[in-house]
Amino acid sequence: MEIRRLEAGEITPALFSGFDRRQEVNLCWRRGTDGGWEIRPDPFTDDWSAEEVAELAAGLRQLAADGGAVFAAFAEGRMAGFCSLSGKPSGSRGQYRDLTNLHVSRESRGQGIGRQLFARAAAEARSMGGERLYLSAHSADETQRFYRNLGCRDAEEPDPAHVKAEPFDCQLEFLL
Repeated sequence: MEIRRLEAGEITPALFSGFDRRQEVNLCWRRGTDGGWEIRPDPFTDDWSAEEVAELAAGLRQLAADGGAVFAAFAEGRMAGFCSLSGKPSGSRGQYRDLTNLHVSRESRGQGIGRQLFARAAAEARSMGGERLYLSAHSADETQRFYRNLGCRDAEEPDPAHVKAEPFDCQLEFLL
């Protein structure tokens, strides 16, 4: 497997051909009445339409052109996973760098690709001067276990724009 940084011009909808985003979600992390986390049944299927893939590719192209970074893992000539990192500091002291995406194609999950991509994003965030990686992460139990096993924790400064855009996401941070 090869993991490499993508140039803006490489990021087209065709790059996602054969990429299976589908996730069958059963259990989700939700805030309880006491403010702590509870794991509750909330079954749904998460997937991307062709229009969402086109929007994603355009957004990633712009992010790469604006000083962010997009890394992709390739196995046998096809993209097995990718992550993206905003180049713009955030937080009260500019301490955060935002991990805007981390996805692994369904058939490639459980092989360590997500961990490798996360490590590349963390290293890049450090090189950009970040102290912490910020994640607005899917609330699915398996997603939360993945990030928390890597050392992520609840964000000290939840970003209001992320909370508004995805109210069920868990706002996390990772110390660099």
